[in-house]
Order: sequence, then structure tokens, then C-alpha cells
Amino acid sequence: MSRFVQLHLLTSYPPSNLNRDDTGRPKTALVGDANRLRVSSQSQKRAWRTSEGFEAALAGNLGTRTKRMGKEVFDALKAGGIDEKNAREWARLVARQFGKPKSEKNTENDADLEIEQLAHFSPEEKEAIQALTQALIARKDKPTDDELKLLGQPRRAVDIAMFGRMLADAAEHNMEAAVQVAHAITVHKAAVEDDYFSAVDDLNTKGDTGAGHIGERGYGAGLFYLYLCIDRELLAKNLGGDAALTHRALAALVDTVTKVSPTGMQNSFASRAYAGYVLAEKGNQQPRSLVQAFLKPVKPHGDESMFDKAVDALEARCKNFDAVYGACADGRFTLNVEKAQGSLQALTAFVAD
Repeated sequence: MSRFVQLHLLTSYPPSNLNRDDTGRPKTALVGDANRLRVSSQSQKRAWRTSEGFEAALAGNLGTRTKRMGKEVFDALKAGGIDEKNAREWARLVARQFGKPKSEKNTENDADLEIEQLAHFSPEEKEAIQALTQALIARKDKPTDDELKLLGQPRRAVDIAMFGRMLADAAEHNMEAAVQVAHAITVHKAAVEDDYFSAVDDLNTKGDTGAGHIGERGYGAGLFYLYLCIDRELLAKNLGGDAALTHRALAALVDTVTKVSPTGMQNSFASRAYAGYVLAEKGNQQPRSLVQAFLKPVKPHGDESMFDKAVDALEARCKNFDAVYGACADGRFTLNVEKAQGSLQALTAFVAD
């Protein structure tokens, strides 16, 4: 089995605001002395792992990332008949196994039941917490030190196996990510534009002038390059050597990254898109991105196609790396919607088999 799979995707988005910065405008990056639109890897990974298709394909094998597990335990204990004082104390003991408490004493908004940092709980850990909660309800006594050893090494959580886990206070239970995801950038210069809009008050039928609401939002459009590097050996190791689950995880990932868009402002822009081009590579060679193909922004002239020029630039850079460094992959597969070339089924088989 080849250790690495690299995916290079080109996806065209119409006017959209997929991933906002602190001012609510689309994120950008300066690349090759030209401004580009950018979608962060964090935004993409969350959209993928919480998508309906990913959850359906991997039901029972996904974790939960939250600060609020203590509140879940507290509510369950109270529902089981434990008085509030003990329920709060025992829930705090459970929560602190996964991170430093947000507050030691402040019970306002249940701050004492939250942890400071998001923790990614595996299915095994959630089951252990639920079992302990039921045991405490049954015997109406606090948990022992041994029972509070709830942290484990995840082996069934595909999202943790792919994207990793970091626990600041329990580094021995961290997991190295097997799937690295770059920030997606446009292959061309791109500007953030402003959409000034107004809304009409439906009950204003008497001819009063003026809008019921006015607003402004930033947006941008472009053809994005996205790069992923998958360490299949590490993914299999993270999943406890379960070959069937590893295969299912890779198939779900391919399906998701080619079809699922970030969720930002989809109701306003309906900017959902499938990848128009995918180059997949397999091999044991040291991985490399092909983003250099777009260091010089793609700029079509006349009737030239932006998409075709981007594909040409990507494939030319791939060949040039091979010419200079030797074959950078043992096998390749291409999907191109403009040429009706390849299929998702064949791409999935190439990556997962």
C-alpha cells in the first residue's frame, strides 16, 4: 500500500462569503504579490466532518468536539435523581479529566461545568462517561479515582484519526493528524466586493418611502485550489489497524471533499459547488503541493478559459516536478468535469484501495 495520497482540487465558487474574518468579510491572502480569496482549512474540515454524507457514512465512528461535556453529565445526573449539589460536584470531576475548568466556583451559566479549551471526545470516551454516569445514579455515590480515568487513545473516531487531537493537559492522549489540509486560495487575483442591499417591509403598503432594512456584506467569487495530503499508514494506525474502517474513512473523505462546501452564508449566496477538477497521486515519495503553479495568477485572454488555464498550469507543474526530482508519485488519477473525464467512483477506488 502506498503511504501517501495527495489530492489537488479546483473548485469554482460564484459570489459567496464562505469563510469570514473578524469583520465579516471573506478571508484573503497575499500570494505571489496578488491578493487572493482564501478559505481556511479549519472551516473546510468542520464543514466536511459535520456534513450529512460524512456522518451517514461513518455513523458510530465520529467524535464530539465540545467544552460542555460536564453540563451533559450534570443534566443526566439530575435527571437520574441526584441532588443538584452532588450532581454538580461529580460532573465537575468528570469534566476536568479532559481539560482545565473554565471556573472553579462560578456557577453562573454553568461556567464551572465547562472546560477552557475544546476537547474532542471519542465514541469510546463518550460511552465510558455515559456508563459512569449511570453507575453513579445507581449507587448514588461519587466516582472513584480509578473510574475517573476516562481518557483513552481513540481507535474508532475517524475525524480524530484524520484531523488529530491536542489536549494541553494530557499530551499523552494527543493524536497526530493523518490528513493535512491547506488553506484553499483562488488561482487568480481576486477582490472582495461589497453588496449593499435593502429589504422591503411587507406591511408597508401605503407608499411610505424608504426601506424596512438596509445592510452591506462582503463577497467574492473565484476558482480555488485546494491541496490535501493523506498519510494512509498513519490513518490506519490511528484507527487501530482496522482496514475496513480505514477504507470506509477514505471513501467518505473523497466523497466529502469533492462535494461539500463550507457553510458560510449559504442561505444568502447558495454557493454550493462540486470540484471541477481533481488530480490524485499515490506513492511513498515525500509529498509536495502544486501551489507553485499559481504563484503567477492565472489570467485568461480573449476567449480563453480560466478553468482550462488553471488545469494546464497544474498539470505542467506536476510534470516539471517529475522532470527535476524524478517521479513524485507511483500512480495518478484525474477527474475533469469540463471534459467529462473520470468518475467519482473511480477516484474513490484509486484513493481507498
